[in-house]
Amino acid sequence: MKMNQKTQERVMGLLSPLLLVVVWELSARVGLIDTRFFPAPSSIVATTGRLFSSGELWTNISASLQRLLWGSLLGGIPALGIGILMGLYRPLRAAIDPLISATYPVPKSAILPLVLLIFGLGEASKIVMVALGVFYPVVINTIMGVQQIDKIYLDVGKNFRASRWQTFRKIALPGALPSIMAGIKLGIGMGLILIAIAEMVGAKTGIGFMIWDAWQVLSVETMYVGLIVISILGFLLTLILNEIEALILPWKRER
Repeated sequence: MKMNQKTQERVMGLLSPLLLVVVWELSARVGLIDTRFFPAPSSIVATTGRLFSSGELWTNISASLQRLLWGSLLGGIPALGIGILMGLYRPLRAAIDPLISATYPVPKSAILPLVLLIFGLGEASKIVMVALGVFYPVVINTIMGVQQIDKIYLDVGKNFRASRWQTFRKIALPGALPSIMAGIKLGIGMGLILIAIAEMVGAKTGIGFMIWDAWQVLSVETMYVGLIVISILGFLLTLILNEIEALILPWKRER
């Protein structure tokens, strides 16, 4: 049976990492790589099973996902509203855009000490770090999405005396959705990076904490488990967002 293009792309996406794992395993077994630093995938899988059996891995994954969820909501929802308003109203864009342009290039990891100073070592600092990572990609892409809407649609809204809320909900938000979804994907990826960094300082749970704790005791396999879990989470979250995008933007399926 002939596979369609989308199925072929998914199969290729699965086969490429599997091929890498096979090459890695063979290289470790024949001694081409130093297993002290690059342990064989089979030993990493064994460590993963042990961490799952003890409940440690699931506890850390759950903690990181909860922080990612709350941070994404805290950063994404305001970014969405601000981005649409900035895209619609030039004076507001002129007032806020310099602030965004000036603060966006600052490495978010460099802000961590300040965030810890303000919010402490508890959950709030981790959530704020994720929120910062999500905010900028969403707000920037939302502004671009609104600005790319054909002006005729906004003119039609004015001619029919659409209220500001109707313009926001019926024209700006749907028109900017492709760019908004791109911003959300970028923001979630940045959120995963920052939550791992934030959890390495002052946390007792989370994937970042697990990686840092494993480094301190030189448990290399556990470090790799943490890194692989982050990559798998990023992959799964991207798949979920792609499916959501296909549902709300059906015209993009054929591209």
